[in-house]
Amino acid sequence: MLDRRKLLGAAAATVLAGMSPLGAAATLADPARPPRRPPATQRRVTSPAVEAEIRRVTRLVGNPELAWLFENCYPNVLDTTVTLQERDGRPDTFVITGDIPALWLRDSSAQVWPYLPLAASDPVLRRVFRGLIHRHALCILIDPYANAFLEDPNSTRPLSWALHDDTVMKPGVAERKWEVDSLCHPIRLAHGYWRATGDTAPYDSQWRAAMAKVPSTLREQQRLAGPGPYRFQRTSGTPLDTLALDGYGAPTRKVGLIHSMFRPSDDACTYPFLIPANWFAAVSLRQLADMARDIHADAGFARECLLLAREIELAIEAHGLIPQSQGTAVYAYECDGFGNQLFIDDANVPGLLGLPYLGCCRRDDPRYLSTRAKVLSDDNPYFFRGRAAEGIGGPHVGLGMIWPIGIMIRALTSDQAVETGRCLAWLRNTHAGTGFMHEAFDQDQPAHFTRAWFAWANALFGELILDSSRRFPSLLAGNS
Repeated sequence: MLDRRKLLGAAAATVLAGMSPLGAAATLADPARPPRRPPATQRRVTSPAVEAEIRRVTRLVGNPELAWLFENCYPNVLDTTVTLQERDGRPDTFVITGDIPALWLRDSSAQVWPYLPLAASDPVLRRVFRGLIHRHALCILIDPYANAFLEDPNSTRPLSWALHDDTVMKPGVAERKWEVDSLCHPIRLAHGYWRATGDTAPYDSQWRAAMAKVPSTLREQQRLAGPGPYRFQRTSGTPLDTLALDGYGAPTRKVGLIHSMFRPSDDACTYPFLIPANWFAAVSLRQLADMARDIHADAGFARECLLLAREIELAIEAHGLIPQSQGTAVYAYECDGFGNQLFIDDANVPGLLGLPYLGCCRRDDPRYLSTRAKVLSDDNPYFFRGRAAEGIGGPHVGLGMIWPIGIMIRALTSDQAVETGRCLAWLRNTHAGTGFMHEAFDQDQPAHFTRAWFAWANALFGELILDSSRRFPSLLAGNS
């Protein structure tokens, strides 16, 4: 059976041989930094605003390697992963992850997020966002418990590793791992697009029907009246690919938190109350309430969302904090309501390090700063220091493997130019000559990496360069 964790070999070898991830031969204009984008005629979507932004920002970047990485990474999502079409009279945008030909609700939302500031001035981008918001609504209506979807909503052929999963597989579903953040990321994107453009066209009756499923699904997964309809098991040599107790996961005391069976890494939770995902849910529910009030004048639905958000926040306060013998309490990564708490952090988003990035708290919040210090230390078993870099990984691809996404989130949540500069240097020095970001790389040997074509990491790198150009312009101009 094909395992997602083994998807690296051929693509990585191609890149290291001097080819682009799509197989287009590199040009020799600059032998040290050949262009990695596909030819203009082979790009999926071309945005005039994105092309102008590439020209503007590269002039601000003092280090040629960083500028080259930005030129490759920032447009990679549009270049390689987006398909524009129409479905049922609506614009439809399908966004694959890169080397996996399926749409993850989380990844697809994050992949296009860095283009939001340009959408108001670019009809091409507005078309991309409108279509993706419609596609997200369609996916959630198909199954609010699924994490990944097929391009054809009528297809009954899921991803190869999900063919024999013991769960209710519906047409159009690629994989059905229940992750709270799968419902949150599309709300974050929809809210961000509305705020960036004022455009309310995507928020039609289909979208409203899909959004109605969000609080009802989260309520089901509070499990106050029973285990709910979701269960999942998989025959796998990887324990993190399946759930205990007949597919319902570890036992919990029902305290108002939402059960998330899987982390944003697609690995099973140890304890079902994933604190960063619950906090993200509270933020998303408040954003959904804003939209319900202001776009649809639906005060009743807004109240429903706000009530659930407050329940989650109170439960986090009661069960999600770990007292410290000295200093401020830190947030747990997971807990079970019985008093058992797990402190780790995983490089995926949502995680503890990325709480301010998602709007859960401020960067200078004392509890966050205390948590951050612990995350970026040996107290976190998935924080790795090596000869090439230091950063967060996770169990998904093994020990000693640092995720560039974790380094980027560290920089995006830092107020320190020195720390941001270190993160940029690690990213600049660990792409193994490919010109792109990867899922993970070995802490000592960056040429050993997973996923040569991982569009979310490329998009987030573009976002980091844009963020650095605003917050630390002198750092970016002088980075060498």
